[in-house]
Order: sequence, then C-alpha cells, then structure tokens
Amino acid sequence: MGIFKACDIRGVFGRELTGRDAYALGRAAGTMAGTTGGALVAGDVRLSTPVLQEALCRGLVDAGCRVCDAGILTTPAFYFAARHTGAALGIMVTASHNPPEYNGFKLLIDKMPVRPEELAALRKTMAEKLPPAGPGSYRREEGWLERYRAFLLAIFRPGRNLAVVVDCGSGASSLVAPGVFRSLGYRLTELYCAPDGRFPHRSPNPALPENLAGLCRRVVAAGAALGVAYDGDGDRVAFVDETGRPLASDRVLALLARHLLARQKGVVVYDSKCSLVVPEEVAARGGTPVMARSGHGFVGREFRDRGALVAGELSGHFFWRDLGFDDGLFSSLVLAELLWESGVPLSQLDRSLPRYLITPDIRIPFAGDADALMEEVAARLAGYPVSRLDGVRLDTGGAWAMIRPSITEPLVTVRGEGKTAERLAAVLDLLVSVLPEDPGGRAARATAPWRGGESGAGT
Repeated sequence: MGIFKACDIRGVFGRELTGRDAYALGRAAGTMAGTTGGALVAGDVRLSTPVLQEALCRGLVDAGCRVCDAGILTTPAFYFAARHTGAALGIMVTASHNPPEYNGFKLLIDKMPVRPEELAALRKTMAEKLPPAGPGSYRREEGWLERYRAFLLAIFRPGRNLAVVVDCGSGASSLVAPGVFRSLGYRLTELYCAPDGRFPHRSPNPALPENLAGLCRRVVAAGAALGVAYDGDGDRVAFVDETGRPLASDRVLALLARHLLARQKGVVVYDSKCSLVVPEEVAARGGTPVMARSGHGFVGREFRDRGALVAGELSGHFFWRDLGFDDGLFSSLVLAELLWESGVPLSQLDRSLPRYLITPDIRIPFAGDADALMEEVAARLAGYPVSRLDGVRLDTGGAWAMIRPSITEPLVTVRGEGKTAERLAAVLDLLVSVLPEDPGGRAARATAPWRGGESGAGT
C-alpha cells in the first residue's frame, strides 16, 4: 500500500523509505506551506532517523523554509515545541510503535495533524518536478526536551511517595520520563530506559500483551503500585496494575474520565472499538460521551473539534485538553496521581467497573473492494440500528458488532461486545449472516468461539 498511510508516512528504511524520499518530502511540504512561519523538525532515537532528518531539513531549506531542527525529542515534546515556536509546518521523524527497521514522518500543518486530503496533495506534489526556490535557512535549537520537562513539573505536584516501574522500551521516552517521575518524588524502578534505536529488549508497541511480559514481572518483583510502558516515540502508553496484569486502554480511559468528571463536566471522546463501559461510565458521571472513528488522526480531530476534556483510543493514545494533544508521559502522571490521591489499588479500581464480553480485533483477509463491501453490508442491515461512522457498526441494545476495513492492509476486522454471552453471540450471528461469501465464510469460522456461547477475553 506504499509509504503513505491515512494519517502519516511510514515504511521500511532503505527498502520502502529512503533519504531521497525525505528530501522530496521536505521540498514538497516546504513548497506547499510557503516560506512564512518556518518549519520545525525533530526525530526519535531510531538508527535511521539522523539520515532522514538531515535529508528532510535539506529539502525544506531548498524549498525556502526557515528550518528549526530541535534534535531528538519524544513526539509529545515535539508537539509542545510546535505550539510554542509558531511554526507553520512541523515534521517529526518517527515510525512510532513500528519495529526498528521502520521509520517515517508525522506532520503538523498550522499546528494541526495533517488531514488525509492534505497527505494526498503532498504525495502528488512530491511526484512533481518542483521549480527552483530561494534558499531558506537552518538552525539547530536543542533544549526543548528540558522546557517540556519543566512544563510537566509545573503541572504535577511533587511528594508522591508511590512505587512505579517505568518501561521506556529503549525509546525516546528514556530521555525524559524517568527524570520527571523522580523529580516528583515517585519511588522509581527503571526498565529498558537507555535509548537504543535497535529496541533490543522488546518491540516498540506496548499495546501487545507479549511486549509487556518484562514489565509485568518487574512490577510484582518491585512491589510497585503501577507499571507504565511507552512506545518508541512516547505518544502511546500501556498500564500494568500492582498484580502484574495489563489493563485494556478503554478501561483506563473510563477510570481517567471518572477522575476528571468529578472535578468538571465535559465531553469525553472514545474510539469506536472501545467497550460500552466507557460511554456508560462517562454518562453516569455527568459527562458527554462521543464516539469517534478509530484511528489516531480521527480521534484527535474529534477531540479538538469537541473541545473534549480527554479522549482515548484502544491503542493507548490519550489526548488532554490541558495539552491539546496526546501524550504517554502526561497520561501516566495523571493515572499515578489518581492512585496516590485515592489510596485504592489499581486492580480494585478496575474491578469497580463492569466487565462485559468483548472480542479482540478479528482480522479477516479481504482483497476486494472494501468500500463496496461496507455498502453491501449496510444495505442488508437497513432494518437495524446501524452506524456508518467507522465501517458498519450494528447496535442491538446491550451488544454491538462491527466490521471495518483496514487502512493499511488488505483485510477487514470484525469486533463485537455483549453484556452477556447470549447477546454477543446473537449480534455476531446477525452480522456474519449478512456478509457475502467472501469474506463471510472466514468471518464465520473466526467468530465461532464467541457465537457458540463461549466468551472471548474481557476488556
């Protein structure tokens, strides 16, 4: 599907993504943005980042931009710098949670994440022969990580005598997270907190339970109240309770929303794959739950458009009104503060939420026209309550099931939830029954454990 994704650019370095691409991106983005306002560039700790960052900056300078190279940052620190520099264009060199052989770019245009249509225009411009432009300028301006650190320390109160294990996964968070926790008084145990772009200890993706095995063991061994794990560039986070058990991000979002809504009412945005626990908890606490299409860019856009207190995505992105963007470190500090103030173990807080039966994302290979498939499924469910926000989602009261196309791979995903095994089985039966033979046969086999009355793993 190429290096252009729905909300960013990513590919295997040296095979799909090269320094030539980085230079072309700089020329194209700089030309489209114009020479006013300047451009901010930063990068993560991946081994390929220096090559791409240098080529990107050359392209921007050759497009006539005034380039500020902020060096190595986490993505949240990059967002923080972009808000304070006034740069019209921001480009972060990172592949986020992808394996170490990948790299890519996250873009901000006028301080907002790039839209899919803007990425399409950028792709077209990169393929064109651009006319010569007047030379721009380049300067290196480090120090933004320290300013970001000082910003966090001014928000959160010190003196938190709570045991926390921090797993930076050898990523960019290693440069800031341990120091912030220590400065606030937490009793810290570090795990994989030396930056290393090879990511030798675990994959940069903390959303996968197998990547949290080391953290789970260390939390129990240290007698810690909380374990946190960041992805490669620090905008995503996963949590482990004091028993060494990972918590699903939608349940964490429900706890964070409860914490915030006790202080002020407002909107809480959640992605379409989250459990019913989230909107129910938000509504019960006087908040307004708003569902967004799953995906970082879509959740972030809904969060900003609604002026939400907080937004959360199942993959571990949490967006904050106080910041205007998503931030793994900020999120972990909020949860740690919640634990300190409540004096209640995280496992007990989790048990205070209802637990329904929910499937994982069930991946179904499908090489056909996914948009046409969605239209056909929606037409066959015309007599039922259906949402087209994100693929096709069927809600039957106390249960839901959805099918949505992947934006990066030739497949569709099926997911469902029910307050009882019977309700989950019924809604999945209905969804599978309206699917055409391809991919219906594979979906029927893949969902059989839940349609047979057996539960999948709860959230």
